[in-house]
Amino acid sequence: MFFNQWQQIDFNNIAKRLEGVTRDEVRRTLNSSRIDDMLPLFSPAAAEFLEEMAVRAAATTKERFGNTIQLYAPLYLSNECGNSCLYCGFSGKNRDITRRTLSTDEIEREVEAIYNMGIQHLLLVCGEAPAKVPISYLKEAIHIAAKRMAYIAIEIYPTDVDSYRELVEAGVDGLTVYQETYNATRYAELHPAGRKRDMPWRLDTPDRGALAGVRTLGVGALLGLDNPYADAYMAAYHARYLMKTYWRSQVTISFPRMRYAEGCVVTPVEVTDRTFVQFITAARIAMPDVGIVVSTRERASLRDNLAGLGVTQMSAASVTEPGGYTDRDISTAQFQVEDSRSVEEFAAMLTQKGFEPVVKDWDHDLH
Repeated sequence: MFFNQWQQIDFNNIAKRLEGVTRDEVRRTLNSSRIDDMLPLFSPAAAEFLEEMAVRAAATTKERFGNTIQLYAPLYLSNECGNSCLYCGFSGKNRDITRRTLSTDEIEREVEAIYNMGIQHLLLVCGEAPAKVPISYLKEAIHIAAKRMAYIAIEIYPTDVDSYRELVEAGVDGLTVYQETYNATRYAELHPAGRKRDMPWRLDTPDRGALAGVRTLGVGALLGLDNPYADAYMAAYHARYLMKTYWRSQVTISFPRMRYAEGCVVTPVEVTDRTFVQFITAARIAMPDVGIVVSTRERASLRDNLAGLGVTQMSAASVTEPGGYTDRDISTAQFQVEDSRSVEEFAAMLTQKGFEPVVKDWDHDLH
């Protein structure tokens, strides 16, 4: 399991190594026919090579994925949460948010609204409150979504292999879990209470999903909580571990940056656009077949320019509150989105740039 690998790595040492990378080390890595050590690409020194990395990442992406961009949308089922994450609007200690869990009728209306927008890849999201959002509830939500959606992923509380197997049998294709930060000390500070405080349990979540037969595994770090270079590298290290260990599963990676959330008490570490782009191109160069996801956390102009630079999946017309597609209520949102364009508008931009927006590339009848 990944926790065993992670225990052998000192986060602070990784941060020091990244700071000490030289220009020549980045050049040697870029000139390598096979990149075994991808650390130099995630270092501050690699910023000097951003244009070259972008050109190479774009060529690699076109070679492996063509000109396609997969579109998806998140559906927030519940914002109930028993954790006390200091950076999240869903924190159980946040008294300024209205708590809501969708009924089956509300789920059906939300799914229909998303389908009518032109989306058939769905990400079901909820806070970490298993007592209020049990596996039985999630299975029912999956059954409802499967009536309209071709692909269903989940971003839920970490659970055990047997539970993931139940969800796979119900129709789940993908599992996404963000580690937030790979620094154990900082992780403990950010998660003072709740099940999420158990870092080893969270680190091994993708492993348990793979053992249950999940087809796509998604990982990432929330940039801005700690040293962004070290967290981005560790997320890539995690993704590469999964690709090597569970070769039957597709792996995706994301580098979301912190956004304003009601009740957040964390001052984020700055992650510039150039650094953000560097991480995306580094991931593509080091892992040619990894899926790279960018959400509506990022502003429209930046997302427009990221198409073709390594990104393979983008959310569109997202809302981050339960019931938000049919009954917008920002008092229940997890965080603010930056790109509020409709699916039609976003797809038109991609088409104008020569990309093919894909709303469906999988069907359970083909499984």
